[in-house]
Amino acid sequence: MLDDPAATLHLPITVEMREWIVDRALAGATEIDILAGLCERLEAAGFGLVRASVANDLLDPTYDGRGVRWNRGKGGIEEVFARTEGFVVNESWTRSPFFALAESGRPRLRRRLNTTYRRGEFPLLDGFEDQGATDYIAFATPIGESVRFGEGQGIVSSWLTDAPGGFSDAQIEALAELLPTLALAFMLHTTHRTARTAIATYLGRDAALRVLAGNIVRGRATPITAVVWYSDLVGFTRIADSVNPDVMLALLNDYAEAQVEAIEKHGGHVLKFIGDGILAIFPDDDTTKACARALDAAGEQHRRIAKLNSRRTAAALPVTGTHLALHLGELLYGNVGSPRRLDFTVLGPAVNEAARIEALCGSLEQPVIVSSAFADAAGPARQRLVSLGRYAMKGVARAQELFTLDPG
Repeated sequence: MLDDPAATLHLPITVEMREWIVDRALAGATEIDILAGLCERLEAAGFGLVRASVANDLLDPTYDGRGVRWNRGKGGIEEVFARTEGFVVNESWTRSPFFALAESGRPRLRRRLNTTYRRGEFPLLDGFEDQGATDYIAFATPIGESVRFGEGQGIVSSWLTDAPGGFSDAQIEALAELLPTLALAFMLHTTHRTARTAIATYLGRDAALRVLAGNIVRGRATPITAVVWYSDLVGFTRIADSVNPDVMLALLNDYAEAQVEAIEKHGGHVLKFIGDGILAIFPDDDTTKACARALDAAGEQHRRIAKLNSRRTAAALPVTGTHLALHLGELLYGNVGSPRRLDFTVLGPAVNEAARIEALCGSLEQPVIVSSAFADAAGPARQRLVSLGRYAMKGVARAQELFTLDPG
């Protein structure tokens, strides 16, 4: 460590660190690597850093925010903070320096952990003082509304030292000079993450990867062979007419979660929700494997919905089940729509046939019906199927044999 840390904090060192942050961000380094590398450089410049933390809000359906933290001798880690339903008071947050900083609207919050420190204000800082830290400072770095997503307004960061006497004024100003560049690096990653999350949330993971890889042109579609999953809820219209909108929406979410988790667990891709219905695909060069995975997902869905119905019945909430069709066919997988409003989906007769097969579930009193094309390609999994006989379907040229899962 240098003898006179403050003397090293001239402009060239600050510029060098800012340039290093930019270079690492443009090279694709993670926020953990950037923060850890910066802290190591600040350590070499004599800051006596013990800990550094950077956090920001996320536009994400499951996470409210995230943070990256560096500790001397331990390196960097990432933390994500789960989104909670309703208004939940998190006391560890409301008694934190970051909360106080946000509430104050000020750009900085500093507490010297010496004889002037008033214990009890922030339990986190009490612990730092007990561990020998001498000074703590937090910064709020705002981001303009036009370049941010959601409700997040920028980043917050904190810096902790155990150097005798705490941070010097020159060190505080050096940190302040570095923060705009650090904020840009972190927001670059946050924007990238937000875009990927938003697209995957609304298109599905596989379709999102294809769009982000450059497939964003109308009419660009790839021929694939896949299992088509087409399902909807039993008696949904009747239920919707008998409950209030909040109960109806909660029901849709509960049953969608059970189905989507089953589909994705077994390698399927949910493409869209159609009212109370779900369209998904199980693509695989080996159609036998695709059929087996789809049947596994159907069984998984059945088990999940049985557990869900037990919970909902105990809570005096309406329950239902699903009708499901599985079909195998050739599809076009890609973009359709207007030049500025596209949908990434599958097209082809196989989708229409799957919908026609699903429509027979009610009249045949079967929760699952699979096509002859599916059964022919199922390989060993065909042993799990039993024939229902031959049926004609509206819009389908020829009658075909249909199958269901063997109840035994």
